Amino acid sequence: MKNMIAVKVLNKIEEAEEIFSFELGREDGAPLPPFTAGAHIDVVTPNGAIRQYSLCNNPQDSSHYLIGVMRDPNSRGGSRSMVDEVQVGDTLNISEPRNHFPLVPAERSILFGGGIGITPVLCMAERLHTIGADFELHYCVRSQNRAAFLERMKSSPFADRVFLHLDDGPEEQKLNPVALLANPAPTTHLYICGPTGFMNWVIDTAKRQGWSEPTIHREYFAAEEIDTSGDESFQIQIASTGQVFTVEKDQCATDVLAANGFPIDVSCSEGICGTCLTKVLSGDIEHRDMFLMDSEREANDQFTPCVSRGKPGTTIVVDL
Repeated sequence: MKNMIAVKVLNKIEEAEEIFSFELGREDGAPLPPFTAGAHIDVVTPNGAIRQYSLCNNPQDSSHYLIGVMRDPNSRGGSRSMVDEVQVGDTLNISEPRNHFPLVPAERSILFGGGIGITPVLCMAERLHTIGADFELHYCVRSQNRAAFLERMKSSPFADRVFLHLDDGPEEQKLNPVALLANPAPTTHLYICGPTGFMNWVIDTAKRQGWSEPTIHREYFAAEEIDTSGDESFQIQIASTGQVFTVEKDQCATDVLAANGFPIDVSCSEGICGTCLTKVLSGDIEHRDMFLMDSEREANDQFTPCVSRGKPGTTIVVDL
């Protein structure tokens, strides 16, 4: 990966059951690149996997980065490597921050964090409070022992805007998105991050309640399982050179392009981070990402070649 930054692990804290925070900084104490609320970094984990973690410290402070990592026993190994192997004093390589989940100007913002999805929206809450914006934060977890950064939120100057929803708590305190989102307003924006099922529940409810897509912002942490059994080959053409390459049914476009001298930056390889987003000039796309909005997919002018494909027998012309 390009422009990697070596950082030292300054602190490691168990914030909740199976969730650890890592404070990262330069060894010489120099400031890190600035970031905005909703940004994430790529981290090269000890086992070599590259994973994306949202920054959850106040974006006004670039003396360090703070990330939260949930040890998922069913993960591909990146989170287990971070939690089990990384210790204070270790050196990690990270990318500069990128933001595919930014805050936009709005009269009011409603933030939803499910589980470890609290990390980017907590950073957003810090920023919204700093600029005096109107917002509220809804934090949903299975039980209180799984609620990371809870003391930080309780002691924050915006504690009265934080609402904790426990799956194992009384019925009256559980999240009720139907009631909460009953009155859609174009000047209010929603931000949702967390497990896929939680996110789809909130997003689908918002859409049924009449919220327009431009007011709904989301960031997925993991992709849904894709059925590839019916995949067929397609072709991809480079507009600038006219070269045409075949992507076989068991290949992804990024691998084929890289093998033929057209490497594209790839980070998650799951279609959730947007790093590999590529401009498409023509061709029918089978979108499989969880990054683009429905309206962006319908425009048919960009795709995520790490997972998305051309429809069988078609040619995708890309601007590289």
